[in-house]
Amino acid sequence: MSSDLKTTPLNTWHRQSGANMASFGGYDMPLWYDTGVKKEHLAVLESAGLFDTSHMACVKVTGPDALSLLQFCHTRELSGLKQGRCVYGAILNGKGHVIDDAIVYHMGPENFMVCVNAGMGGAVSSHLLEHKQSRTVTVEDLTDQVAKIDVQGRNSARILAKILHDPATVFGAMPYFSFKGHFLKGADQPVRLQDGTDVLISRSGYTGEFGFEIFVDPDRVVALWENLLAAGKEYGLIPCGLGARDSLRAGAGLPLSHQDIGERKFVNHPWMFALAMAEDGKGFTKDFLGKEALLDSADAPFTVPFVGENLRKVGAGPDTQVIDADGESIGMVLTCATDMGIGLHEGRILSIASPDLPEGFKAKGLSCGFLLADRQLQPGEKLVLRENKRKINVAVAENIRPHRTARLKITNFTG
Repeated sequence: MSSDLKTTPLNTWHRQSGANMASFGGYDMPLWYDTGVKKEHLAVLESAGLFDTSHMACVKVTGPDALSLLQFCHTRELSGLKQGRCVYGAILNGKGHVIDDAIVYHMGPENFMVCVNAGMGGAVSSHLLEHKQSRTVTVEDLTDQVAKIDVQGRNSARILAKILHDPATVFGAMPYFSFKGHFLKGADQPVRLQDGTDVLISRSGYTGEFGFEIFVDPDRVVALWENLLAAGKEYGLIPCGLGARDSLRAGAGLPLSHQDIGERKFVNHPWMFALAMAEDGKGFTKDFLGKEALLDSADAPFTVPFVGENLRKVGAGPDTQVIDADGESIGMVLTCATDMGIGLHEGRILSIASPDLPEGFKAKGLSCGFLLADRQLQPGEKLVLRENKRKINVAVAENIRPHRTARLKITNFTG
């Protein structure tokens, strides 16, 4: 391991457990364990998987003008964001390019937390302070001061319930993108584990499936990780690495910051919901940094999801061209992964979680991801992805993995 790489508090556990480790976002992180990416991916779709996400960073924004600053620097409409709710969006520069995507948590009166990607705590904090102007607000980078674990999959709540002090209260009235508790001991309205640890539990994640993100004091994260694995043993809970995290998020149609979104205008993509769009779709409900650049989007390329015919995939980047039906190169591949939980049946994509599966259906896996094109493409349009001599046939997709569970009512998973 390079001495320049940072580590999460779970690093020793990962290495002692035989994880295949690699550098990601400046951290030494597990790519997969002995189980392998396929089994880790399928575990989340069939039951539950556990992810170390302590490499991600948090930024604390407090003060009378905290909301005003975030309203200007974040792409979502935050004026109606209630305490205990969180929302996904992006932080842009004046060109309308993405500095990072971010989830804003409304922690309390004049108190917000912004969760950003690995290594981005300092950059986002500096960006917010740069645009503070005369606002009365404090910005604090909490990088490495907060640990985080994600438990994802249909049995996540049942597993968590076994280690929570009062699971019925925690899971009562907990819609998608809401949260309860705090990772600071002694905070108001705590969510407490049976061992006395205070946590913040958010009903969110990066897999497209039902689950939770858990924020905790770094000194308590190893115990939490091991307690979750013990509680989840009867449900087949296994640790999962970044490989499964990437294939799950690709199948769920979720972007990877600095890859699928980044140094290009944040428009013409599948995540337009992450902008404060007006009802007519022709403008925005608020003023925010980068707004004018987005309104002038004639020169912006199009980000498009795709799905392949089988599990064969190609590399991502400018060396992999997107070829249209006329044989013309119209762009490049941003992400290409394999969702092992889906397959084709009579021209339709089915998931192992789909209801009423045809008899004998077996998900063999399909390649999927995002491409960047110089023109708008229509769902179903056939394309070829070409990397040197390697070619795969794909089609533009509106949706990749069907019947995802993230947005379903929590009562579906707590019985």
